[in-house]
Amino acid sequence: MPSPFPVFVAGTGRSGTSRIADIIGQHPLIHRIPMETRFLVDPGGLRDLTDALTYRYDPVVAEDALRRLAEFLTVRLPGRRDDRGRTVPELVGERCYRDAVHQLWPQLIAEAYDEPAPREGFGNGDRPAGPFAPVSRRRVLPRYFRDRSDLVAILRGLVDTLFGGAAADAGKPTWCEKTPFNLLNMDFLWELVPEATIVHITRHPVSVLASHLDQPWAPPTVDGVLAYLKPVYHRWLTWKQTADLAGRRYVEVKAEDLAADWPGQRRALFARLGVDDVVTASTFQSHRLTHRADPFDDETRRSIEEALGPVIPAMGYGYSTAS
Repeated sequence: MPSPFPVFVAGTGRSGTSRIADIIGQHPLIHRIPMETRFLVDPGGLRDLTDALTYRYDPVVAEDALRRLAEFLTVRLPGRRDDRGRTVPELVGERCYRDAVHQLWPQLIAEAYDEPAPREGFGNGDRPAGPFAPVSRRRVLPRYFRDRSDLVAILRGLVDTLFGGAAADAGKPTWCEKTPFNLLNMDFLWELVPEATIVHITRHPVSVLASHLDQPWAPPTVDGVLAYLKPVYHRWLTWKQTADLAGRRYVEVKAEDLAADWPGQRRALFARLGVDDVVTASTFQSHRLTHRADPFDDETRRSIEEALGPVIPAMGYGYSTAS
């Protein structure tokens, strides 16, 4: 088979995104970026910058977006460590990362200049407030990209350098990146990497909700998690109802199906990724999906299913007998 295409993994979180990304990354032709890089779709990342330098452009909006991206790439990512203590720059190669980020800025800036800071105290234009020269701050005027594809090509170069470089260092021809809320940004991801395969893994929404209750970053109550998840499900379903997926590489799989027939489902998954089947160290197993007892009594489960409404059948799942 020819070399596979890049892969993005998407989901709601707590649906199996980490496990399926591990499995894809255990294929000899696909390197998994070992942590969520987040700078593609998170606030302040490439998605926001692309909008700010194109159809949302004005000098203030554009400069703010560029400052946020600079903070993201030079402060947040180097300072955020995974559970093994590694940062994104370390995972893709620190020298490669620093060089790629350094080379990005000149392509995005039309002009840079120093703006004198306002004087404080009782000084005025010709009488300084004290014996020290007024300080200044660095300002930039970002480029306006009338042709959005020109900007996307620049940002694609950054992704190729970082992710493609990491894959090459691992001896593999392509890569897999997993961030759950890739789910709500598929159009941008395909704009950035048109040939990419997006693998969306689903799990029964009630099980997803139950798993969220165990997470320190999620709301601690059923009502809170419902408020967190319902907009995510509705946004994705609304997108799917209108999305034109013709010619797109979109793979949707259920965690429950993967666990029920792992070898067969694995073969089907790899075939849709354009690679030969291989045995992987990681698997989907039914007992791992059900190792937490259902924490809900019949009445609570019924109320959750009623609150989720059409989401459950729209995703291809059934209601419990308690309903």
